Amino acid sequence: MIIDKIKKLNIEEKTTKNDEASEKMIGKWVKCNNCKEIIYKEELHKNLSVCPNCGKHFRLSSRRRIKQIADEGTFEEIGAEILTKDPLKFDGYLKKVESLKEKTKIQEAVKCGKCKINGEEAIIAVMDGNFLMGSMGSAVGERITLAAETAIKNRLPIVIFCVSGGARMQEGIISLMQMAKTSSALAKLDDAGLLYISVLTDPTTGGVTASFAMLGDIILAEPDALIGFAGPRVIEQTLKQKLPEGFQRSEFLLEHGFIDKIVTRKDMKDTLSQILKLHKGGNNND
Repeated sequence: MIIDKIKKLNIEEKTTKNDEASEKMIGKWVKCNNCKEIIYKEELHKNLSVCPNCGKHFRLSSRRRIKQIADEGTFEEIGAEILTKDPLKFDGYLKKVESLKEKTKIQEAVKCGKCKINGEEAIIAVMDGNFLMGSMGSAVGERITLAAETAIKNRLPIVIFCVSGGARMQEGIISLMQMAKTSSALAKLDDAGLLYISVLTDPTTGGVTASFAMLGDIILAEPDALIGFAGPRVIEQTLKQKLPEGFQRSEFLLEHGFIDKIVTRKDMKDTLSQILKLHKGGNNND
């Protein structure tokens, strides 16, 4: 079989920066880092970037995530004019940002907009790990804040897909300030009686976890997503002890009550639309 032949070939595996922790590209084939199986790339994409052999959820770009979640032709972007600044004059920062814009064809680590999900109107914010590992700088914080304010203005629920390595170190304390800024915006959304659904994907860590990611009225997660503040290796080195099996994975967090439900990618759109419909119905009854 052709797959067996590919396995035997001594081909240099080039790890893509887009999905570094999940897959390795070999021409038109993909190697799953979980089960080590070789998958035809087109088959993987048709399966919503989920390994058909082991169910591993590969990381998604914001563009592909929006395509999967939003009804066709309904996504209207907001906040696209909010771009990265360099408040601390960090050496090489803007050059790195411009390089990533060219490579990823996106402008920042989050894309926000208004859309319909199976006919249900919502504001969505989708983070993108391909852009500085989804780190939160001032532009990301401002975009998410604008998304929350737009939800309040239009009396709409908001859904945020989280993926992040945490605060953006190149912006220092200004980056950390976004934790308070986004949390405050979502507190106002809560005061307005509007729904916030947080969806945690692999990985959701650092300042994003310590702020808006864990503030959802309903917190969903994809299977086997790494979720936490510090990474497991950092914790083990600090505590000088081995962590429990599966620590900081979504299944562990569900068992310990930190999230509400684990939802596979193929069920995500329907699950979100059902929640949105139930919430709208409850508000109408009031």
